[in-house]
Amino acid sequence: MTDETRHAFAHPQARAAATADTPRDRILLDDHVVEVEIGAFRAERGATQRLAFDIVAELRPAPPAGDDVDRILSYDRLTEAVADALAHERLDLLETLAERIADRILAEPQAERVFVRIRKLDRGPGALGVEIVRAGPSSVAPSAAPRPVVALISAAAAARPLDWREALCAQPGPLILCVEAAPTETDLPDTAARDRIALLALDQAAWRLSAALPEIEVRDNRTEIDWAQRKGATSIWAPARMAVSAVAGPESTRGADLAVWLAETLDATEILLVGAQAPVTDRPLRRLDAGPEA
Repeated sequence: MTDETRHAFAHPQARAAATADTPRDRILLDDHVVEVEIGAFRAERGATQRLAFDIVAELRPAPPAGDDVDRILSYDRLTEAVADALAHERLDLLETLAERIADRILAEPQAERVFVRIRKLDRGPGALGVEIVRAGPSSVAPSAAPRPVVALISAAAAARPLDWREALCAQPGPLILCVEAAPTETDLPDTAARDRIALLALDQAAWRLSAALPEIEVRDNRTEIDWAQRKGATSIWAPARMAVSAVAGPESTRGADLAVWLAETLDATEILLVGAQAPVTDRPLRRLDAGPEA
């Protein structure tokens, strides 16, 4: 068997390696099976069948990510590209589906080239399918995560979550809880040290609230928060990691100021107040309780 023939039937990962001009980092999605209605034949209409997706995305050269999930192309972008393409409309052709998946992945700034293989698993004794390879800029803009609602919760209110949990979690859309920390005395001349201590106190407050509300996960990076927004999930924000690593970070380490910064960064629809003083912001504010305690 010639190399050309071998590569034609090889896994997309092997084809990517064999056809690259220079070595590239890659991420892959292997044997991702989804049940969906697709196909041009009458027997395929009104019935679902299993599709298996194998995707390899080659990445543009970039500085080391430094173990920072916000600086990489997340695997979630591959599964989301599949889900988005399938949700758009019913399709007759695997070729069209593969094109749309590739287009969505190439819309991510880190992606340089993508291999997409799709197989029908239920159409006969073998697997039928198509494979495409695409490179270059995409005509599709990256899909934006749904705009969240940010909730600013005072330290006193966070100590009594049963008083407000039901009303807060009934709000529509993805929700991000920002918890203020109890006041502490940090008489330190080093501003950087004071800021880090303040951020750590806010992270601790987030984890304390999570202990009281174990069904809500603490998230400390943009990638996980974006994922939660797309899933409509509620998050408790631990701010230290994002505040320290942001290029245009917050000017203050006060809990209220960080909540405003997060709301602006994520283009939140509004800020809900639970026991907290109203911060200075152009974002709409809405109070869910009687107001801060005296």
